[in-house]
Amino acid sequence: MHEETSLTVGRVTRVLAERVRPAVHSARIPLEIAAHQLPGEPIPAAEGLALEYAPFAAGQQWGPAWGTTWFRVRGTVPAEWAGKRVEALVDLGFDINMTGFQCEALAYRAGADGKPIPVKSLNPRNQWLPITERAEGEEAVELFLEGAANPVLLDYHPFLPTQEGDILTSSPDPLYRVRHMDLAVFETEVFELSLDLEVLLELQAELDETSPRRMRILQALDDALDVLDLQRIVATAPVARARLADVLAAPADASAHRIAAIGHAHIDSAWLWPLRETVRKVARTTSSMTTLLEEQPKFRYGMSSAQQYAWMKEHRPEVYARIKTAVAEGRFLPLGGMWVESDTVMPTGESLVRQFSHGQRFFEREFGIRSKGVWLPDSFGYSPALPQLMRRAGFEWFFTQKISWNQRNVFPHHSFDWEGIDGSRIFTHFPPMDTYNSQLSGMEVAKASRQFKENRVATRSIAPVGWGDGGGGTTREMTGKASRLTDLEGSAKVEWIHPDEFFDAAKAELPDPAVWVGELYLDLHRGTLTSQHATKALHRWAEQALIEAELWTSTAAVRLGAAYPHDELDRLWQTVLLHEFHDILPGTSIAWVHREAFSVLSGVLDEARALSEAARAALAGSGDLELVFTPSSVDVGSAARALGASVSFAPAAGSVSLAETASGFRLENDLVTVVISPEGLIVSAVDKASGRETIPAGTPANLFQLHQDFPNMWDAWDIDKYYRNRVEDLTAVSSISASVEDGVATIVIERPFSESSLRQTITLRPGSRTVLLRNEIDWHETEKLLKLAFPLDVFARETSAETQFGFQRRVTHVNTSWEAAKFETSMHRFVLVQEDGGFGAALVNDSIYGFDTSRDVDGDDVTTTVRLSLLRAPRFPDPDTDHGRHEIQVGLVIGADAAIATAEGIALNAPATVVRGANEVEPLVAVTGEGIVVSSVKLADDRSGDVIVRVYEALGRRATGSLSVGFEHRGIREVSLIEDELEDPRTGESLSLRPFEVRTLRIARG
Repeated sequence: MHEETSLTVGRVTRVLAERVRPAVHSARIPLEIAAHQLPGEPIPAAEGLALEYAPFAAGQQWGPAWGTTWFRVRGTVPAEWAGKRVEALVDLGFDINMTGFQCEALAYRAGADGKPIPVKSLNPRNQWLPITERAEGEEAVELFLEGAANPVLLDYHPFLPTQEGDILTSSPDPLYRVRHMDLAVFETEVFELSLDLEVLLELQAELDETSPRRMRILQALDDALDVLDLQRIVATAPVARARLADVLAAPADASAHRIAAIGHAHIDSAWLWPLRETVRKVARTTSSMTTLLEEQPKFRYGMSSAQQYAWMKEHRPEVYARIKTAVAEGRFLPLGGMWVESDTVMPTGESLVRQFSHGQRFFEREFGIRSKGVWLPDSFGYSPALPQLMRRAGFEWFFTQKISWNQRNVFPHHSFDWEGIDGSRIFTHFPPMDTYNSQLSGMEVAKASRQFKENRVATRSIAPVGWGDGGGGTTREMTGKASRLTDLEGSAKVEWIHPDEFFDAAKAELPDPAVWVGELYLDLHRGTLTSQHATKALHRWAEQALIEAELWTSTAAVRLGAAYPHDELDRLWQTVLLHEFHDILPGTSIAWVHREAFSVLSGVLDEARALSEAARAALAGSGDLELVFTPSSVDVGSAARALGASVSFAPAAGSVSLAETASGFRLENDLVTVVISPEGLIVSAVDKASGRETIPAGTPANLFQLHQDFPNMWDAWDIDKYYRNRVEDLTAVSSISASVEDGVATIVIERPFSESSLRQTITLRPGSRTVLLRNEIDWHETEKLLKLAFPLDVFARETSAETQFGFQRRVTHVNTSWEAAKFETSMHRFVLVQEDGGFGAALVNDSIYGFDTSRDVDGDDVTTTVRLSLLRAPRFPDPDTDHGRHEIQVGLVIGADAAIATAEGIALNAPATVVRGANEVEPLVAVTGEGIVVSSVKLADDRSGDVIVRVYEALGRRATGSLSVGFEHRGIREVSLIEDELEDPRTGESLSLRPFEVRTLRIARG
């Protein structure tokens, strides 16, 4: 036979697009339209139904950016449509290529009592509404559409700066034009034919060019079109479908890959829209999904983020009622067990604990269920502390797909065990489709089968199916494809399956899976460690303020019988947890989001500090003694450490001197000697005990460097490696002064640069080995990156950077592409470089997360340079990212090891507070044991009054010690990370911890 593949493919492609799909809706008549444009923010649906409406016509424009227009549509189903399925077709001005990123609507009916009943959403690829399954004569139709005019910010030419990302600066001009609002007859057989053709057309494209299966599919397609009358599509569709029946009935191979499909709509809790719009996106999507669940008995839909369920409960109770019904039926699946799909690199360990505890508590309280796995498809890398935290919170599996976005390195596994810094492992799966927005296209299904790394020993993978971010979730076209792909020759087998069932089966197939050790580093989106510093700083400070508020209010509850503010703390924690969402804390949302985050997190900080202040005042009583309230176990040596209040300590031993010389300023105390050049650079830093110089000769530290920062794409997200090729050292000084006040040596430096300026205050205190650098920066740059460089005379084979409940080690060489890709990495409060078992130096900070490391060679000397990332200035999605004033504190710790770095990082972020009063406050608990740190002290979530204490091993080695309790109690027992009882808990005051182990202890009050 002559080769006719391309002719058949071209024929089917055109007939499907130009004849079959347009015939899915046959007869249609226009609806009568009326509209009401709101002058401000959205209103409840009940108020929307009661608005006064003015006439509106198809072809008219509507919707300024971020505006809401309510439409009322009315009509009558014609008598001649009796017996037919009737739908409304609404095109608000959609662009099908901008699914999830433009206008949307939620349709309502008015109930018999006048209350709004949600129907489903309208989205670019979901433009229909159900009217009646079987028309009966003339039926009146009335629908109300809440239209949201969200602007397209990620356009065909993406990443262009725009002022449309904030309602304060967006245009008042209408953005969209209604094309039509019609009633139409839905032709079921034509719809089914369209899916038959689409599935087979996509399948044949993935088969071997000359395979018998492909040839028979092509012949069947030709046969079907031969009998399809293109002027009588409705009448001849059944005949055409009959010609396709045999090729659609052919069963899949016995060894075919198995795809566990789950309905999904990855809805970012904020990103290119504000939080208030996410509430509506969730309402729209879940309304469509509950409708689809009612129509498709095999379909299952999963949604993560307890926050999104809580929004529905609070703001859209009519939608939430449908969600609760579907959850009770076991088909709408709460996933992930977290408050939001958070960033996992930057939050503290306590924040991640609260993500799990608040998420699981909500799901249990509302639905009587717990999530068995953590569902995080889109965060920008994953902390190596996570495996332990997930396991200790009771989770059994972990899911993501973001690592498939790697710029350079292809991850070697899809199903594997992930091992964290303490050795804990959790079974993990990445979908080989490399997407969380699958359409179940032939290309995606074939890709899953071909790419699956475990094909030799396993047979299955997951596919999250549906349009995200307001695209409306899974569509009936996708469920139709799934039904055809259940058992189809040449294709993987597709079935709607609960992720728990998938993970049970996947683990059974892989009793001895491959193991990945350490962080799941995303070699992309490295700029998220730095963008929007104000959001990051306020978040860090709010986290610490809440941890301290828990400590002092717990102390007041136990010591004084004061009421513990459970509700206030829950509310404040949930606000912080929301702002840990993976497009808020990383700094990748529009200006509106970060403007609100600044205000909200500032409020959290104020409220949390007020709780601590009130508790400390009550504990201290009235008097004139200076009491020092210590909120952290700073000394990680072997002596007992307590968290309480005592009479003010004596001043630190020794003194500090400051001398001005021809070469600059010499600062000295009993531990270190530091020399500052006339340019304000650190040219020498000597540890007096060892005599070691920290700064290599001729390469001063404390050097600000300004880089051009214009990545190829994803401006707020990415730092591309070539940024290093252009750098300006900022050495110009407009003024420098030195003084000693209250025993503290201080140097103040003013530096103008480019469009910005900074004021740096350098201090050295008696008895301290840390040179503190307080940087006040007035930043007005465009597409620039500000670094602070510290060349260190340390031959470090690795860095140790703090992460949750410990630190992670990274090699300093770039032997492989995996190491070379880590040219920007993360830390929490410190990064340490140290020679093997010897001298080291650390950098501590109060509000930054990104840094880079390089090895430098001068002759035979190998040194290490650490550069901290301070500020960026990308122009998308916020064109004025980080503009304004910032304060960033950094400390150079001279002669540091892991214990010293940990202690100095804690001290900078959790300083003691002096309060005047009459009473010393006995601490609730104290710990002994080198390396054992108290992370938090609080009252139990179950409101029993029991005290919860969390400790961890901070130095990466085994530790033994004890926990002493300073109040009457009935015993100590270990509980889970989220305070669940354990089957065989360890009890008593003795502590024995593995490297980086986290333990949560419950003290039953007497």
